[in-house]
Amino acid sequence: MVLVQFVPFASVVQPAFWHALSDLKIDALKLSDDAVDVSASYSVGRSVTDRESGKVIDLGCTISVGPDSFSSDTRPHPGNVLVRGSLKNFNTVEDFKSADKSALFNAHAQKIWDHVLSTRDSSLLNSFLLISFADLKKYKYYYWFAFPAFAAKPAWEIPNGWSPASDHFSPDSLSAIQAALRSRPTTLPFFLVHNTKIAPVEEYNSFFASVPSNEQTIAFIDPSADPANPGWPLRNLLAYLRALHPESTSTLRILCWRDVDLPPGGNWKSRFGVLTIGPSDADPTVRPSAVGWEKNPQGKLGPRIADLAPMMDPTRLANQAVDLNLKLMRWRILPSLDLEKISDTKCLLLGAGTLGCYVSRTLMGWGVRTITLVDSGRVSFSNPVRQPLFEFEDCLNGGAPKAECAASRLKKIFPGINATGHTLAIPMPGHPIPNTPSSLAQAKADVAKLEQLIDEHDVIFLLMDSRESRWLPTVVGAAKNKIVLNAALGFDTFLVMRHGARTSTATPTNQQRLGCYYCNDIVAPTDSLTDRTLDQMCTVTRPGLAPIAASTAVELLASLLQHPLGVNAPAPPPQSDSTKIPEDTNGTSILGSVPHQIRGFLAQFRNLPLVGAAYDKCTGCSETVLQAYEKEGFDMLLKAFNDQKYLESLTGLDKLFEEEDEAVLESVEWDEEDDF
Repeated sequence: MVLVQFVPFASVVQPAFWHALSDLKIDALKLSDDAVDVSASYSVGRSVTDRESGKVIDLGCTISVGPDSFSSDTRPHPGNVLVRGSLKNFNTVEDFKSADKSALFNAHAQKIWDHVLSTRDSSLLNSFLLISFADLKKYKYYYWFAFPAFAAKPAWEIPNGWSPASDHFSPDSLSAIQAALRSRPTTLPFFLVHNTKIAPVEEYNSFFASVPSNEQTIAFIDPSADPANPGWPLRNLLAYLRALHPESTSTLRILCWRDVDLPPGGNWKSRFGVLTIGPSDADPTVRPSAVGWEKNPQGKLGPRIADLAPMMDPTRLANQAVDLNLKLMRWRILPSLDLEKISDTKCLLLGAGTLGCYVSRTLMGWGVRTITLVDSGRVSFSNPVRQPLFEFEDCLNGGAPKAECAASRLKKIFPGINATGHTLAIPMPGHPIPNTPSSLAQAKADVAKLEQLIDEHDVIFLLMDSRESRWLPTVVGAAKNKIVLNAALGFDTFLVMRHGARTSTATPTNQQRLGCYYCNDIVAPTDSLTDRTLDQMCTVTRPGLAPIAASTAVELLASLLQHPLGVNAPAPPPQSDSTKIPEDTNGTSILGSVPHQIRGFLAQFRNLPLVGAAYDKCTGCSETVLQAYEKEGFDMLLKAFNDQKYLESLTGLDKLFEEEDEAVLESVEWDEEDDF
């Protein structure tokens, strides 16, 4: 005869559980060491296959506590079993060490037994005890779990061992059991089975009233994956049955249910066995002895220590949590994804309006840690509903400065972000600087500040609401060979593009230089802000367009950063069918395509990738303009601000206009005999 062996529970404590305990200790318990209710959960046992050896590894018989364990209305995930327990947190480590642990354990075991006899309810059979001491100064937690289990005398035996449940039940019966369990609002930890019907174990007498003993099956959700040994909950289930039904439970058909999920390929994991126990003279209503203190990692009976000093601070905890999804993305899907390259990228956002707010939020989602915002405006009452970093209070008293307010809100969302805001007016072509010492000094200081900010960052987002305000950062960004990303909105269309980099040693000799925002124009940027009507003063666009354009811009940056050539990455060739993957992979990264321009058409729900070559007479990125800026500095910029014709003259656009006029005149056929 083979004695039945049981796999003991192993505790799994989520780090956030200790954070919740800290809050409970500070806000509620204070100096009280009274026991409080706590909950845990477990599911069916699981196993994994080692990729290298092919060996099947059991994951253990685990029971988990988390941040919701102190909530009175905790609901476990579907298929999981909720377990109620008791936590006693001591005020000092000396109290924890000197506590009468035997008395605490026996009192909890007696509570379980008394509950069974008085109510015949099985809900406390898995109840556990947790004692702890929380050192909140050092974020160290001393703890010890106990899972009281009643010892059977004599011991249970299993003559024929455990075998697959599919050898004793038809697939239809197993599927019916599975469906019946799923149909219940909460998972039954213990249940009765007859044919395809199930019932709670409390209905033993009525459910099995007319059922032959060889057709009666007792089942439980088995947290063990060991094929030869069931999980810990079976011990107390057997004690429960012997205490309440001693006359009919000396032989039991036991189903260890391990198939909460549909088995792949019909391979049912549940186990079945017939257990027997010898006669005993003991009073079945007297509580048997109990065992169940958890062993520590060294395999000895003793407490454990959780040292969470590096991560228990909420800011540190948030810092790790925000990267979790990204790390899972790399772990499961893209092992070569360089998350550090993205998080270390310093981003400068010129414009803290609708686009700026959405771009900054998406950058945070990608783990970017340094975000700087620049804007000259203040929050108005029309902003908060469209710009998610602002609230109604930000509009009062003339409105808070947009850039500083947005940066403050980013820190409130995630304290680990390095966010700063600067109120700065960017000088623009077509907007002359008054010829006064103070005006010139202010313009020079604004230019110097912008140059400094661009120097300190890796990526510049142009998110302003006018064409000419993008000129100066385009020139400075091109001269310093920074990544420059442009996003602009229409009513139901948007443009997202990356500016082409200056030719460098990293650029292939046969690669065409990509254009900037101004390369498609043959006129210099001029004043588009004066004498605007109301609809021109506001960005009139469909509300959903800005987040689409902003997310597209950030995703373009993420893809560009993963390209081995970075800022010098070529654009993939245009595709007539946008659903096809380009055959030329030079314009792709591990995240996919790295296009030059994306023009979105919301009316058609369509995006169109385009490629535009750099223009040698461009007023924004041509070598003529960049070399003039590098040689003359602010003096060159001042000419561009004050003289509308300067950029056209510098780049040769004015001669192009003259040639066009001459070509038009030459194309006209004059009749010499006409009387003028």
